[in-house]
Amino acid sequence: MITFLEGILVEKQPGRAVVNVGGVGYEVFIPLSSFDRLPPEGAACRVLTYDHVREDARELYGFATEGERRLFLLLYSVSGVGPRTALGVLGGLSVREIKAAIAENDVKRLSSVKGLGRKTAEKIIVELKDKLTEGEMLEAAAGAEPASAEELRTRDALLALVSLGYKQAEALKMIKAALPGVAPATTVEELVRRALGGAA
Repeated sequence: MITFLEGILVEKQPGRAVVNVGGVGYEVFIPLSSFDRLPPEGAACRVLTYDHVREDARELYGFATEGERRLFLLLYSVSGVGPRTALGVLGGLSVREIKAAIAENDVKRLSSVKGLGRKTAEKIIVELKDKLTEGEMLEAAAGAEPASAEELRTRDALLALVSLGYKQAEALKMIKAALPGVAPATTVEELVRRALGGAA
């Protein structure tokens, strides 16, 4: 299995790239998010890959980050979702947007991706909702990098509810319901109590 390519970026287009590794050119299918992160043509690059082997074909799918590759593999694990469809989802929404849609049961957002029907979007949510890690759930709730004390507090409160045994999607819904009207000085403990009070 080929897990990454390291070489010279010979060609890049939205959807595909060619990497020269020791004189061999590898064609790699990439999402738009990875295309934006690739260096200029002629520069050295490293692309993480998924080696897709079938009886009649062998294709390489490439990613700029491990987060993109992990989400691609999760999407591809859903019954009825092929690698091209998984790549299309990554091209239509950011990693965080996809995770948020799964965590919040947002079928409308997922099915807004070109070529992805409502039934497939529903299937993705059902099959992946409990496969997101606690860290990924927190990322979906408040962004990859918390920019404020409020976002940090939201993440900590969500993690506290998950540790109490609540499902990730349910915990996120409880926190969102508790947030309106919360004062800036509210502590994590108070936010958790407020969320638990709303669930009672």
